[in-house]
Amino acid sequence: MKRREFMKSGTALIAGGFILKNASAAIIHPNSLTSSGVTAAPTGENKRMIKLLKVKGISIGEGAPKLIVPTTATQESEVLDSVRQFAAIKDIDVVEFRLDFLINALDKGSVARMTRQVADLLPDKVLLVTFRTQAEGGATTISDTAYGDLYLEILKNGKTDLLDVEMFRSETVVRNIVSQAHRQGVAIVMSSHDFKKTPPKEELIRRLRHQQALGADILKIATMPHDSGDVLSLMNATWEMHHQYAERPLLTMSMKGLGVVSRLSGELTGSALTFGMVGKPSAPGQIDASHLHQVLDVIHQASQSV
Repeated sequence: MKRREFMKSGTALIAGGFILKNASAAIIHPNSLTSSGVTAAPTGENKRMIKLLKVKGISIGEGAPKLIVPTTATQESEVLDSVRQFAAIKDIDVVEFRLDFLINALDKGSVARMTRQVADLLPDKVLLVTFRTQAEGGATTISDTAYGDLYLEILKNGKTDLLDVEMFRSETVVRNIVSQAHRQGVAIVMSSHDFKKTPPKEELIRRLRHQQALGADILKIATMPHDSGDVLSLMNATWEMHHQYAERPLLTMSMKGLGVVSRLSGELTGSALTFGMVGKPSAPGQIDASHLHQVLDVIHQASQSV
């Protein structure tokens, strides 16, 4: 997407934001911070409580969506170089360490050690560790058992703030990872990726609610659109989930260039984080982090003035 087109899309979103905000947008008023780093906040007319996740002073679930940038390197030295670069970019809130891109992705001991190295380079940014399986668009195939063993090794001998767990792995494995992570103070991003289609709104909401029931701290869905109606369906599902059912922050996106508006509109629909890129994208439709941050900031400032 050209810069002029990108900025036009941001301007259109601001106008849409005025409409949504005046209609029925949720208003978040943080109150006390618990010892686990989670803030309870009433949202919307029914005064539900969304637990805002606060990590390293970054509050996920209020204000403008927090910006995530993933690593895409395959070699240890390249990963560390990328992380050093990301650490120096103030607009980035979360660094996603993509394990599945590594040439030694299945060597759980080496991977756990690398997570400690990466974490040490990010004293002021949130670290999200992710093994995106090939079944959900990642670079490496892994069995459910090996997936669980790898994550448990990271929790035991590695280091991270957030851990991405795919909801469609073995439920026994998923529940064990969630339980172990929470015992060690690591928050769970539970995810579902559909690279072929955008399921109906009702199915999207069902998945997000199931992630919540499984103990996720952040609820994530990414879908592939075939037309603009699919993009609007994902955004509508996000808004409805946020206003009616969510007790945790959301992270949703429609992929490819067609879905770019969903990556910008989180403050309007209720998605608390969004992905940008520095260099090579890790998924279809990611856009330059600096351009993305500019538009997110414009939308945030405009929405606060209404």
